[in-house]
Amino acid sequence: MSTIQVVLPDGSSKELPEGSTALDLAQAIGPRLAKSATGARINGEVLSLQTPLKNGDEVAILTFDSKDGQYVFHHSAAHVMADAILRVRPDTKLAIGPPIEDGFYYDVEAEPPITEEDLPAIEAEMARIVKEDIPFVRREVPKEEALAHFREKGDQYKVELIEDLDDGTITYFQHGDFTDLCRGPHLPSTGKIKAFKLLSVAGAYWRGDERNPMLQRIYGTAFPSKKQLDEYLALRAEAEKRDHRKLGRQLDLFSFQSVGPGFPFFHPKGMVVMNALLDYWHEEHRKRGYGQVRTPIILDRALWEQSGHWDHYKENMYFTQIDERDFAIKPMNCPGGMLIYRSDRRSYRDLPLRLAELGTVHRHEKSGVLHGLMRVRMFTQDDAHIFMTPEQIQDEVIGVIDFVDAVYSLFGFEYAVELSTRPEKAIGTEEMWQNATDALRNALDVKGIDYRINEGDGAFYGPKIDFHIRDSLKRSWQCATIQLDFAMPEKFDLEYTGSDGQFHRPVVIHRVIYGAIERFLGILIEHFAGAFPVWLAPVQAVVIPVAPAFEDYARRVESRLFEAGIRVETDLGPDTMKYKIRNAQTQQVPYMLVVGERERENEAVSVRHRRLGDLGALPLDAFLDRLTAEIDTKALDPASNTAEQVGASS
Repeated sequence: MSTIQVVLPDGSSKELPEGSTALDLAQAIGPRLAKSATGARINGEVLSLQTPLKNGDEVAILTFDSKDGQYVFHHSAAHVMADAILRVRPDTKLAIGPPIEDGFYYDVEAEPPITEEDLPAIEAEMARIVKEDIPFVRREVPKEEALAHFREKGDQYKVELIEDLDDGTITYFQHGDFTDLCRGPHLPSTGKIKAFKLLSVAGAYWRGDERNPMLQRIYGTAFPSKKQLDEYLALRAEAEKRDHRKLGRQLDLFSFQSVGPGFPFFHPKGMVVMNALLDYWHEEHRKRGYGQVRTPIILDRALWEQSGHWDHYKENMYFTQIDERDFAIKPMNCPGGMLIYRSDRRSYRDLPLRLAELGTVHRHEKSGVLHGLMRVRMFTQDDAHIFMTPEQIQDEVIGVIDFVDAVYSLFGFEYAVELSTRPEKAIGTEEMWQNATDALRNALDVKGIDYRINEGDGAFYGPKIDFHIRDSLKRSWQCATIQLDFAMPEKFDLEYTGSDGQFHRPVVIHRVIYGAIERFLGILIEHFAGAFPVWLAPVQAVVIPVAPAFEDYARRVESRLFEAGIRVETDLGPDTMKYKIRNAQTQQVPYMLVVGERERENEAVSVRHRRLGDLGALPLDAFLDRLTAEIDTKALDPASNTAEQVGASS
């Protein structure tokens, strides 16, 4: 029998009989891998395990532990849900059903509309389909045959999708009697989907266009085991409790008003947290040799044409006219930084030149994607542009990597790193992109950082390193980025005089640490469940007298703390002491200082911590030393806030 050789991720080879599939390879490696496999990456493309292999193929077997493996798993679960919907509601019209992070959804049109009351019946039908363990089968048919099939069924949404395709051949995936327009990939069979849950129903316009019909979007999730599903649902329930929109109201941090959808209003307590973040930002940039700049919010259209934003980003921009000239409200800070560099003659002795900007930008986001502070139309980026010689690239990239690590460690965030390469729509030459990508890769290698390649997801002007932080609920958020740009200095004709007396082109790093500060605040609210570390807390201590007779002493304690720079309040309301303590805990005040006769006599306070409870009596001076040390060191809360605790307590 003829054989083939395939290459595994570690560079080793595996010999297989000719005609073997990716699943055969998984079985040859080991039964445990075959059992957990969901798909395969073959020559860089994610495909089904049923895909035949060819001699020389580079193959990685995917499991649910990887994003691509989850993609295949959730994609298959979406098809099972769609099949179940049609079994329960045969007149339903299917639109699209993609996998998403942590699950999947399917957009459908049904009359009467599907509601959350219908979900248990759909879940029951899904369970039957999974138990039947039906194989997923890939088919290719001519475009006209596919159109005829879906026209006969009356599925106008599928017909519209097929009509928009340039392909002469259409790909189906079928399991049993259910057929869907789909490129795949999918699991070998429905029986692999061991645990699932339908989560909610929402409205969604067909193709995201408000001029199109409103469909029902049914969300679900699925896992290889019930234990994994139960853990996910526990974390999801905790995430709902921690929703930053709810906590933002409860803690009086910010609000949204009908007159400004997508434009946050920050209240005094919210600004305390924001300013504490910015004070830290200012000091850390000062220590690292950055100069701070500020550029206009509105600039001439010609600038955005020169920068490339007009061709690559104008659908996300706002425009206005001044004196019959076209202007744009900036969606990014980069062009302003270029103009500041160009405002003076520069020498190699001036480089690297690090310019930081807390720049407010505006981006046109559709109303359907707005989400509290996480997706807004106006936000502040903690931008910086570092202008340098080519020889300085590695040191400057490493400097930013170290900066990012210091900031994220402060908040207790772990993170993963991606290197994103040239997208389809890009400016600059192939040589520029290759040099920039190699420079970023070299810096990561020097630091010994593990990273994954994210093909085609770079900025339109350069490759980038993205940092994905992981919060206390195991969710991933992309915040910091380091973008290396050879193209924009060319567009703006930036120069410096080299040691040879000749003019040279600088290279620029675009970078953010927090990212959008508003979004970073939303992440922190949910990460800490509103219980900010003391240095960030809007109110750091509240003084609670046990009776009106001790109000004067309570005010003296408040005054002493206030003079020491502590954000302190005294609760002199008519409520009971227990109620006042409970209210302070609800407001996530780190320390409650209860004072009565004994405390007054001893110049002391009885200390309660929001999580550790009663810490006993301390001399006021000793407590003040403890509190200021906690603030000065920016210590995390002494009570852990880990995802493991969340799972254990749910």
